[in-house]
Amino acid sequence: MARETAGGTPEPTGLTRLSGFALECRDPAALAAFYSALTGWPVVHASPDWYSLGPDADTDFHLSFQRAPGHRPPLWPDPASSMQAHLHLRADDLDAAQDRALALGATLCPDQEDLSGSRVLTDPAGHPFCLCPAPRGRAHREQS
Repeated sequence: MARETAGGTPEPTGLTRLSGFALECRDPAALAAFYSALTGWPVVHASPDWYSLGPDADTDFHLSFQRAPGHRPPLWPDPASSMQAHLHLRADDLDAAQDRALALGATLCPDQEDLSGSRVLTDPAGHPFCLCPAPRGRAHREQS
């Protein structure tokens, strides 16, 4: 349940806030480079076993990559398995975003149903992710 602020917007009342999401992989530097090129977020933390991306180092949310030497990518699509978790990345131009992701080493998942225009791909480490259309009227605008 949320309280309302003086302006009438909901204020979260939980004891925690989501601060990030981490993907395990064999090469965190390579996977960070892939997602940095795809999202435009810079690497804000780098160590041999952990990389993080975000708008800046002090942002409330980071996408991170943790070294897992025995990492095995999820099987998707696989009727006997599920994705477990996957990222949704919004794009103003799905064709351009898909072309860029493929050029960076992503793979398009075959035989995926049209999920409201979304496209299902896997990153170079095999994690599934979706390219989703930006909501109408809320397209990303370049900041000057």
